Amino acid sequence: MPLYDCMLLVKPLVTREATAELVARVARRAYQRNGVITDVKSFGKVQLGYGIKKLDGRHYQGQLMQMTMMVPPSFTQELHYLNKEDRLLRWLVVKHRDAVYGLEFINEDDGKYEMSGFNRERTKDDFDIETDSDDSESEFLTSSDEDSDAYKYEIEEGDKKK
Repeated sequence: MPLYDCMLLVKPLVTREATAELVARVARRAYQRNGVITDVKSFGKVQLGYGIKKLDGRHYQGQLMQMTMMVPPSFTQELHYLNKEDRLLRWLVVKHRDAVYGLEFINEDDGKYEMSGFNRERTKDDFDIETDSDDSESEFLTSSDEDSDAYKYEIEEGDKKK
């Protein structure tokens, strides 16, 4: 079964319980078709780029939900009942490309060549790592303080010459 993302954009004033019930209804229908819900994410309220006109007015915000599921390809046609749902502004189903799942995932080269992309020619000695002691840091601070004092002194002398 392929992997799909179902994006639901719910009206901003719909309660969390009603949104959860809507997601649960889609999930029940997926389970009836021997599907599996792998992930549910809520992105909260999002600002829309343009207003979506519905019977109750224009909506410039919405609650965005994402459901990731493994369902048969014919399941996407069954979701058209969402068009009549009053609580939804928009919905979208997207199929994952190149998703590896099922037995193909288990049998895939068993990780033999997992580290083959790394270059093994470099060694630890190739990298220049310098360790500084606390003494060198304090010397740096005092030398910069001395420079700033010399600069102030030069300015004061310049003022006296005028």
